[in-house]
Amino acid sequence: MVPVDPDTNVLPVDADDALLVGRVWDPARGGPVPVAVTRAGVHDLWDEVGTTADLLERADRLDVVRGAVSRAPAWRTADVVAASLARDTTRPRFLAPVDLQVVKACGVTFVDSMLERVIEERVGGDPSRAAQVRESITDAIGGSLAELRPGSQAAARAKAVLQEQGLWSAYLEVGIGPDPEVFTKAPVLASVGLGAQVGVKRSSTWNNPEPELVLVVSSTGAVVGATLGNDVNLRDVEGRSALLLGEAKDNNASSAIGPFVRLFDERFTLDDLRSEEIALVVTGSDGFTLHGRNSLSRISRPFEELVAAALGEHHQYPDGLVLYTGTLFAPTQDRYGAGQGFTHAVGDEVVIASAHLGTLVNTVGIAEELPRWEFGLRALLAHLSSRR
Repeated sequence: MVPVDPDTNVLPVDADDALLVGRVWDPARGGPVPVAVTRAGVHDLWDEVGTTADLLERADRLDVVRGAVSRAPAWRTADVVAASLARDTTRPRFLAPVDLQVVKACGVTFVDSMLERVIEERVGGDPSRAAQVRESITDAIGGSLAELRPGSQAAARAKAVLQEQGLWSAYLEVGIGPDPEVFTKAPVLASVGLGAQVGVKRSSTWNNPEPELVLVVSSTGAVVGATLGNDVNLRDVEGRSALLLGEAKDNNASSAIGPFVRLFDERFTLDDLRSEEIALVVTGSDGFTLHGRNSLSRISRPFEELVAAALGEHHQYPDGLVLYTGTLFAPTQDRYGAGQGFTHAVGDEVVIASAHLGTLVNTVGIAEELPRWEFGLRALLAHLSSRR
């Protein structure tokens, strides 16, 4: 079991004022159940909605959740959290809090991590060369990119200078160019939740977690809530070619989301997240510890711009979407030797936390060895038919 106290560390610090929505795998029903979560109890929403996508499309979603938490809970929160962290399949446990929403992601939304993507490309996925290239690029730009507004005239001038020095890349294009990077992170229903294992491919030798804010967006483009995510990334694969993004980003259990969706209401809005700090701690069985931080105040594009790039007249999502917003964090701490940088080891415990969204905890495993993803859309439809 991961070392997280289920009574104190999983919910937001202001959980008593938060409207939290999740999903529980209920062994008695043989499938997922949408729930509302409080500090004391997990409240079944099965009679109101079949999926969290159904709930988040409703104009009265806040009233539905408030009504649910006024009733007796179906389970104790601490019990479900404990079962989740222990990966006990015989008891109710939390899943990723989203279901039918398409899982999209934005990349290269912070200058610091943008430079790391450039480095990956320059070294072709070889971590031993990263330090030298990192120093040369930093010297060339002098840190001036940090204040650039993507798509601005100043960004265009910086692009010209970098091109002259032979330093331009696809990552700089989406980092300071007019259009952000938006890609599909995972299939519908493939994301894992609190306590689950996350996967890296057996062949990868340079990979890392990416702690991120995940926006929850309705089919109309309204941002209705938020949660945390781990956009697990194979740096050696993406470093070989940006065209290998799918292989680097979308593997078995490579998308972790949770622990809950916090709905926006009169007390908590998108503006409250513009300065949110997302902390990361990776603890290995070898005694290695990595600390990181994703400071959303340093994101280079407004949240609204990222959402508009994903959903609009050019692309609709009738069941809504969730959108990873990118990360400032790019680990450079050496783990196995000087100049080798950081990479995961099997058994690493990854804790991603923020004050307003709670704590997401996962353990790293080999993607090819993790439990197979078998509960897809056909299984969900069959499960939903039992509501009748």
